[in-house]
Amino acid sequence: MLVPCAYEPMGHLILVAMSVPCFLSSAARSFSLPCPAAGLLRCRLLGHRSVTRRNMSSKRQMDHLERTANNSRQNALYPAQVCGIINESETVKRLRIAVHPDFSFKAGQWVDFFIPGVEKVGGFSMCSSPGLLQREGVVELAVKYTKHPPAYWIHTMCTVGSRVAMRVGGDFFFDPSPSDPSVDLLLVAGGVGINPLYSILLHTTDLLHLKQASGSRDYNIGSAHLCYSAKNTQELLFKSSIIEACREFPDKFSCDFHVTQQSTDVDPHLQPFLNRGRITEEELRAHVDPQRTLCYLCGPPPMIEAVSKTLTDLGLSKDRILFEKWW
Repeated sequence: MLVPCAYEPMGHLILVAMSVPCFLSSAARSFSLPCPAAGLLRCRLLGHRSVTRRNMSSKRQMDHLERTANNSRQNALYPAQVCGIINESETVKRLRIAVHPDFSFKAGQWVDFFIPGVEKVGGFSMCSSPGLLQREGVVELAVKYTKHPPAYWIHTMCTVGSRVAMRVGGDFFFDPSPSDPSVDLLLVAGGVGINPLYSILLHTTDLLHLKQASGSRDYNIGSAHLCYSAKNTQELLFKSSIIEACREFPDKFSCDFHVTQQSTDVDPHLQPFLNRGRITEEELRAHVDPQRTLCYLCGPPPMIEAVSKTLTDLGLSKDRILFEKWW
């Protein structure tokens, strides 16, 4: 059995390395923080704290740890192992990752993604639900190709069996308790900004299934409408399962896909859900009730700023507009 060990700058970070079933014990034995990444992490945790995720004025592109310096994080860093890889689109790979039994997250959160031998720390939102973690012990990440070292490693070097480590963070999540008032969700996504919103949608689906199966008086789910914009239908991630959820719960879920640069014919089964052009004020207006709507936005900063202003103009208070604006 491994003796638990810890890397603890001022008690903030705990590297979990306990004896766990099958591959995870060997992952814990082999994983160590690359020294440059460890130093960077120590600097971010203990250093200057003025950077916030809403400040996008710097011309230098901030890395994940800088962007999220003021966000909440769990203390534990858990070993994990890639157990599946699929091409979600021509530019996006979806990783299926087996995690430590103590790993937990809320729908919408992200992970600090540590890769042995890679200095930069990645930051990727979960695109799976907490329910999948509970049922199968795995989480999923969908990562778009870029030259940023963590994403580049995922697209060019990562294989089934690759060992990594992850730590959960983020204040952007949907985790209602049974006593919370019912809300209607408006989910607005641009590009790979769909990831945390898809996690929220899947979590809502899991809550509905649980309510159906048990007849319990758990949280009373309102409605959920997804507005999702991408360049073309190839880049509309998870579209089939999103449509499936809308058809399974037509009184609860609805969606509008938007494509801005579509040059080919559209698959007929997508046609009823598809719009050409950007998300419009009229569409948002149809799904805003200032008393009931809770909006989650994730996408490029210009889109988030424009949609946030439109929602405010439509009477939605700022405390009902939650967003991630990372890049």
